[in-house]
Parts: sequence; structure tokens; C-alpha cells
Amino acid sequence: MYFVYNACDRNHNIQRKDGTMRGFFKRNDKEEDGTPVREEDVLRALSRVIEPELGRDLVSLNMVRDIAVEDGVVRFTVVLTTPACPLRAQIEQECRQAVLALPGVRDVQVNFTANVARDTRVTGLQIRNIIAVASGKGGVGKSTVAVNLALALAEEGAAVGLLDADIYGPNLPLMLGVERLPPVRGQRVTPAEAYGIKVMSMGFLVEPDQPVIWRGPLLHSALRQFLTDVEWGELDYLIVDMPPGTGDVPISLAQHTALSGGVIVTTPQDVALADARKGLVTFQKLNVPVLGIIENMSYFVAPDTGKRYNIFGSGGGRRYAEEIGVPFLGEIPIDPRIAEGGDTGRPILVAAPESEAAQALREVARRMAARLSVINMSRKPEGVIGLEDIPVAE
Repeated sequence: MYFVYNACDRNHNIQRKDGTMRGFFKRNDKEEDGTPVREEDVLRALSRVIEPELGRDLVSLNMVRDIAVEDGVVRFTVVLTTPACPLRAQIEQECRQAVLALPGVRDVQVNFTANVARDTRVTGLQIRNIIAVASGKGGVGKSTVAVNLALALAEEGAAVGLLDADIYGPNLPLMLGVERLPPVRGQRVTPAEAYGIKVMSMGFLVEPDQPVIWRGPLLHSALRQFLTDVEWGELDYLIVDMPPGTGDVPISLAQHTALSGGVIVTTPQDVALADARKGLVTFQKLNVPVLGIIENMSYFVAPDTGKRYNIFGSGGGRRYAEEIGVPFLGEIPIDPRIAEGGDTGRPILVAAPESEAAQALREVARRMAARLSVINMSRKPEGVIGLEDIPVAE
């Protein structure tokens, strides 16, 4: 049977004399030929999107879930390694661009969830990561930074605990406006809760004016109990506010469990940086990855003129981080509301959430969490360090 062809339309289809159409050229345009977008097409497109911190594509990292396609609208979920991912917007934009390039796709809806990467060395606890916040000396605002880092992670949706390891000078109950622990249930201590985080401190167990005069073995036992006898539940992050300087506490913690990472809080001036170096060496000797340097009290912005004043110098923390080859996590400005919040139990993230200091602390928390995720995703299982591995001066 023969057909008489009458005309060729704009899509290169040949019109037969009887009015039917025959495709003369095969096209790849799925929108026009009606071929639906398939799940494997979406995965193929997303395999070209690289996770910026991990350096691998989202598909090979198993970060893409719940793909659905309906009437040219593609929906899927990206599973982040931390809810505090600082590059979420970049990942979303690149995902949208990659999938919108598929023929037949009209719109892309990207959802996010998080499955916090676990430090596999932390065993015997329902805690995925333990982060130590330390300083080489007192007076640099370490506890204030630790409190606000915990709050910033909780704001992002993480399950967070805060452990006051400064047995001799516990300040976290005052800084968070919590006076006592909940009633004991069973054999384990229930931590206090404030602003969505769980809190444990020696300050809940002694009177405000009662000093803790303990030798090393008692301190060692208290830290063990704070880790194992407290009903922390499932946590993504346990932030540990270390005492200033170096001493028994880091060694005791390292004996009981792995520390997933540590951050050093300093101020810009040289005298603080000299002491920060000691904190860094302590982490290195205990095989604790250094997540980065945080420079607190970096500058002051006059509220009436907007002029910036570098009261304690400028850039010392950044220079030190570059010198030793660790990330610089950020600068925290001086804000009188930070000190006021520490005295009234309303941290800056609660009292002034839109302030420059609060925003800076959030960015620091995101960078810290991202750095830890990279370490966990590339970490080889290691044993927990013991006291016998730590050199002790004669």
C-alpha cells in the first residue's frame, strides 16, 4: 500500500494524503513526543551535582530519595549530612538546574531532610557526635560560644545536648536560666532542658556558693557519670564546654569516649593566641580532630555611627588558623547583649536573634557541623585513646 504525502510540518512530520502523520526524523524532545520523564533520568541528571564539601555526586552518596514525577513536575528529597548545612541553597540551586535541563520538566521541587553523619568511634552512647569547645585560657568567652553553638544547631533541627565539663566553675545553669534538674526517674539522671537543648552541669548538684574541691579521681568519676548515667537519649551532637586551659578533663573524656572534634575559642590579641596553641596541642595529643578556630570579641560596631572598632586587635585568629592549617570558622563581634544574656539566662540567639552576633554564631555553627560531616564521612574506624597513650610529665 502506498501513501501520497502532502506536506511536512514544523516538527519534520510528514502528512499523508489521508490526514495521518508519519514521523520522518526521530527526535529526543520528550515534551513533544510524549515520552514521560523517568526516575532514572532524574538520577542521571543529579549524578552531575557535586556535594561541595564531600567532593562526590549526590547519587553516589545516596543523598537522593523519594523521587516523584507528575505532569512535568519533579519532586525529590536530598538527605543532608547535617541539618546545619551551610551550602543548602547552593545544592538546591544546582539540583534545580540539573533537573530542569531534562526535556519535559516544567518545575522542580527540592525538599531537604538530614541524617547526621555519625562518628563510629563513639560507642556505648546514643550520641552521634561529641564536640569539645576549648580555650587555652579563661576570659575569652568560651562558655558563651559553647551555649550559642548548641542553640544554633538546635535551631537547625538537630537533637543537641550541652555538657558543662568545667567541674570547678560551672556556669551553664546561670547562662541558660535553669536552676535545677527534673526529678530522678529510675537509675539515671534526667538532664535539664532549656531552649530545646538538654543540659547537664555540676552547677545543678552543688549550692551556688559551694566550691568543688576534688582531686583527679573524683573529677574523673564525675565526668564518666555525666556521660553514661545521664539520660541523654538520642543526640546528633553533644557539645562539651571544656574548662579553660589544659589538664585532667580532656584526658578523662578521651579515656571514656572518643571526641569527634574540637574547636578552639580565642580572641585576636597575641596573648590569647599563645594560650590557644596549647589547647590545639592538647587536642592533637589526644587524637581529636580540630574542626577550626573561632575568634570571639573580634570587633565592636558602634550602634550610633556604624563604625567598626578592633578593640583587641584584628585578624589574629584567622592568621593563626592559616599558619597551622586548620579552618577558620569565623569572627564573633562584641555585643553588650551577649554579656547581659549570660547573666539573665537569655543567650544572644534568644534575646536578639537577628543581631549581627547571633548571625555570626549561626554561620560558625554551620561551618563547624559541615567540617565534622566531612571528617566523619572520610573517617576510618579507630580505637579510643587510653591514658596509657598519653605522655605524662614526670
